[in-house]
Formats: sequence, C-alpha cells, structure tokens
Amino acid sequence: MRVTRRKFVAVAGLGALAGCTGSGGSGADGDEDADPDGGGGGDSGSGGDDPSSVGGATPTTAEPSSIGEAIPTAEETLPLSRAPDELRSLAVSGGPPKNGIPSIDNPVFVGPQEADFLEAGDPVFGVARNGEIKAYPQKILVQHEIVNDHLGDEPVAVTYCPLTGTVQGFQRGKTTFGVSGRLINNNLIMYDRATEAWWPQIPATSIPGPWHDDPGTHSLREFRLVWTTWEQWLEHHPGTRVLSTETGSARNYSNDPYGAYNPPTGYYNSEKTLFQTLNEDDRFSKKRVFMSARTPAGAVAFDKETLLEEGTMTGQIGDTPVVAVTDPRFDTGYVHLNPEERQVAFEDGTVLLEGTEHDPDGLPLTRVHTFDAMWFAWIGYYPESNVYA
Repeated sequence: MRVTRRKFVAVAGLGALAGCTGSGGSGADGDEDADPDGGGGGDSGSGGDDPSSVGGATPTTAEPSSIGEAIPTAEETLPLSRAPDELRSLAVSGGPPKNGIPSIDNPVFVGPQEADFLEAGDPVFGVARNGEIKAYPQKILVQHEIVNDHLGDEPVAVTYCPLTGTVQGFQRGKTTFGVSGRLINNNLIMYDRATEAWWPQIPATSIPGPWHDDPGTHSLREFRLVWTTWEQWLEHHPGTRVLSTETGSARNYSNDPYGAYNPPTGYYNSEKTLFQTLNEDDRFSKKRVFMSARTPAGAVAFDKETLLEEGTMTGQIGDTPVVAVTDPRFDTGYVHLNPEERQVAFEDGTVLLEGTEHDPDGLPLTRVHTFDAMWFAWIGYYPESNVYA
C-alpha cells in the first residue's frame, strides 16, 4: 500500500493532518545578518487549486513573471545533486493537494506572557533580524509549514518541513510562498505565487514544476533561524514576540500529527520515513540530527550531539577548511569558513579565536548558512557531503 502523510496520520490515530480537509488559510546570502543574540513522479494530484483562493496570499498572475523580478536570488547558485528535471520526476504527492497545507499569510504575534500554550522544552525557531526578535513555535509550523512574514521592512518566508526536521528562512521579495503538496526526499516543495516555480526546501533552488515548466536555476537568499527550546530562547530574549495560534485556521495546536519533540516520540523517534529517500546511507540512524551547510563549492555536515559535546569541530567544504562551533545558549551550532586555519577553541562555554573571546555567532570569520537536518534528508540531497561525527 502506498503511504501518504494522510494515511500515516490515520493509521497512527493522531488526528487530522493540517490541510487534509481542504485549502483555506490565514486571511546563502545574508546569513551573517542573522544574529540570534539580538541583532515517484508525474504531475498528477497537484490539486489544481488557485493560489489566489488562499486568504491573504498574493494572487497568481495570468502569465508567470520572471523570478528575478519577483524574488531576490543569491549571487551564486547552490549545487543540485541531480538535474532539475530529474528532481521534478522524483516528486511525489504527500497526500494534501496544492495549498492543502495552508501557509500563514497574515501572522499574528503575542508577547511571552500570552504564549501560555508553550512548555519550557517545546521547540521554537528563533530569529533576531532587522531590529525584530521573534519565535515561531514548532507546534504551529508543523500544521502550516510556511509563514509569510516581515522582519522589519524585509518580506520573508519562514519554512519548516517536519519530515526532514529542517527550518529555513528565505527572502521572498514581492511574492509569497505556498505548499505545493509534493515532496522530494520526504522534503517540502514550496512554490512561489508570482512565477509558480517549484522550490525544494533543503537545496533552496528552483526546479521545473507543473505550473512553471522552465524557471531556470536560481537559489534563494537565506537567513538563519535557530532551532532551540522556548525556555532557552526566552532566557536570552525576554522581549521576544511569539507567533500566535490565531492563524485564521481551525487547528488543534496541541496535537502534532507526527508525534512529539517534548519528549521525542512517533515519527521523530523512529527509523521509518514516509516516502522513498534519494539515497540510502546507514552510517547513522535516519533521524540523527546534523548541523549542515553548503556552498557552491560543496557540502558539509557535523553531528549535532558531538558538536555540542566537543564545542568545536573542523572539516572542509570542497577544498576550504571550515570550523564548526557550538552555541550553548541555544544548543545549536554555526559553521565558518577558516581558510587560514586559525586556531579556534571552546573553553568554559566561551569560543576563543586565537585566544580572544567571541560569541559563537560573532567570530570574525565568514559564516556559512547552517541548519539542522535529519541524516537521511541531508545525505539524500548531498551524497558527496563531507561528514564529521
């Protein structure tokens, strides 16, 4: 029997998956600006939904505009492990149709005291950017996957794929992003409502889709979101704003259709994936989390648990030495280019560069966009990745 996200939820007895009841919704560049410390196949089953039917969304134009006109893209295109047409052919329906999982297009934020739906250990995705500090709870994003928001005057999309454990931020320019209803490597495929090109989340690079056959190859401009706990984020950012459960959709945000993270249960704590993976690699358990980074020169992944224990790890992206450092404030990590192989150490909770103290995200080295990813998801897209554990 072919498994879909809808069938998985029904079999597990975990309630209705977001978007399964219909559409509706709420009426590598720039990473150095994200400062968490305060600064298969076929095209059938797309659903045929009109993105303009999603409340608050930018309507689809009669003729798709160009990506360059609608969306700010990176100066250099990120690598794809397969040709764009081949990736499209590997896309499968996740169950809900296009817009069946509704993006949040008019997000409402509340203060910490009003965020009484959060427990201390609940995961949140935090960002401090353009003078704003916000937290996006995992228990809300698991039901929507995309939040079209603003950080200051900058239009952004905050995206989360529960099946691959990846949260990524993108500049969205003059458009909004929606959930296509399709997956590659169990990973969310977004589409932009200006051109309707497909954007697989992890590679952040456009591929052809059923609504825009030849978008060219472009990569999105990314910014960092920190996967941490509500307790940790609030401790360091007591003035944070929190995405509210007032999303315009009728959802039970106390129920994660895939399991739970606090503590880990269900899908997040098993060896099963719901769909075929792009690459089988049994060096590590499928859901093991890696701090992952890629540039046009290559890809690298550091085991998160090892990094948190050791404080620093070294490796390479392509031929360039890199150093990964832990951030104990949020139990996360960062990857920096270190071509001169300058000495980096971690002592008593402090990062030292050649003896001088720095915040983990503030080293005077070039930081590479880094995010959490489940092992199977990362190695599926980047089978040639350098891996350090």
